[in-house]
Amino acid sequence: MSNPKTPVIVGVAQLQQHVDDPLAAKEPVLMMVDAVNAAADDAGMTGLLDQVTSVRVLRGIWPYEQPAGYVAEKIGAPNAERVGTPIGGNTVQSVVSQTALDLLAGEHELVVITGAEYGRTQARAAKAGIELEVAQTTGDYDRIIGESERMISEAEIARDIRRPIQVYPMFENALRAHRGESPEDHLVRISELWSRFSEVAAANPHAWIREAHDAETIRTPSPTNRMVSFPYPKLMNSNNSVDMAASLIMCTVEKAQALGIAEEQWVYPWAGTDAHDTWMLTERDNLYSSPAIRIAGGRLFDLVDLDPADVELIDIYSCFPSAVQIAADALGIPATVTPTVTGGLTFNGGPLNNYVMHSVARLVELLRQSPDRQGVITANGGYLTKHAFGAYSGAPPPEDFRYENVQQEVDQTPHREGVVNYDGEVVIETYTVMFGSDGPAVGHAACLTPDGKRTWANTRDASVMQAMTEEEFIGRRGRIDGEGNLVVL
Repeated sequence: MSNPKTPVIVGVAQLQQHVDDPLAAKEPVLMMVDAVNAAADDAGMTGLLDQVTSVRVLRGIWPYEQPAGYVAEKIGAPNAERVGTPIGGNTVQSVVSQTALDLLAGEHELVVITGAEYGRTQARAAKAGIELEVAQTTGDYDRIIGESERMISEAEIARDIRRPIQVYPMFENALRAHRGESPEDHLVRISELWSRFSEVAAANPHAWIREAHDAETIRTPSPTNRMVSFPYPKLMNSNNSVDMAASLIMCTVEKAQALGIAEEQWVYPWAGTDAHDTWMLTERDNLYSSPAIRIAGGRLFDLVDLDPADVELIDIYSCFPSAVQIAADALGIPATVTPTVTGGLTFNGGPLNNYVMHSVARLVELLRQSPDRQGVITANGGYLTKHAFGAYSGAPPPEDFRYENVQQEVDQTPHREGVVNYDGEVVIETYTVMFGSDGPAVGHAACLTPDGKRTWANTRDASVMQAMTEEEFIGRRGRIDGEGNLVVL
């Protein structure tokens, strides 16, 4: 390796906050400052953060206008570039890739990336009727990395289908039917997959839930594992009720040398790719696969000359089991591989858009232990919509960091038309049942019209919803009136 501008990750940190009193808890921007300082300690560069030239903050579910400037001020780099992002679980990896490109181009030498969420504190405050005070971080960002696009069309909105907990179980059921599994066999298989994630979390010192759960516990509804959306009980959902922060410090090789950072701390980003599936869910060709993951993820493996069958360290974005399975299938990851280094968003903890910073930080720790290995990160935003991929190693890359956006190729894949207020016969493409405190509350269905267009419908028929959780409804005929009410024929 001869390029002094080669990008490296030199410092990582992951922090948790377990404070029961919401008024005593630190707010996210303070957690970010703590995480950056901890990452500096990890790099062995305490007291040198005044040399940071860019502070990049991942957008969170908090009210700050522009927290990057606040963080920059607190770490002693008030003149650093202030960078933000849009919402999206893909954004951390996209920011890492862009930072690697910026370092390689000589636009920066030392960059801090950070983010934090305090969903647990927010939930406790809301329950107690407490309004949390937050620091004022006004002003504009100097730069935004990433794009913010609408990802739900009028067709879904008309049926009040707009939340991930409604959509990902529909992906799950579509995948089950595509695989030809019975509901019972399918539930056993995905609970066994999630149990393996739980075991990884139990061995991860940074995970929120360190107790391993067996498959039967994960798939069985109970007072502590309520049904959320068929087929998912609570333990198959992302765990957003966490207070977590993380930070990465990236610099060039020559800067790392000038700062005296030991080489055993360095982990190299080798390559990155990005792409998105159709912005509108209604327009997907099917609801059990992802062309963007297949193409962008496949391209990443090509760029680093890595066979997916040989990957040893990989963290597939794991908000729900369907996201993991669709990605693993698209990438060609063997079923024998447990595709997480953290334990996933259920057990490691799911601090919303900032989860991938935790998976990158954990991967860095593991690669420091085995520098000759390669690791892969996948990141997903929206409704299996926005995708980013990164390859890393403790060994220097054979050539400069490589990046590709393969959107043009993804855009050539098949799409489907949608219909908002359809009236007539349909075939059920996939479905889920949403649960309330008293049991099934509403059934949502994606349906195909006789001419192959997609529309959405709901049912509140108690007998139909119960049957949906016990029988295979995909492929069954139905009728929808113009207001989206489904009658199964």
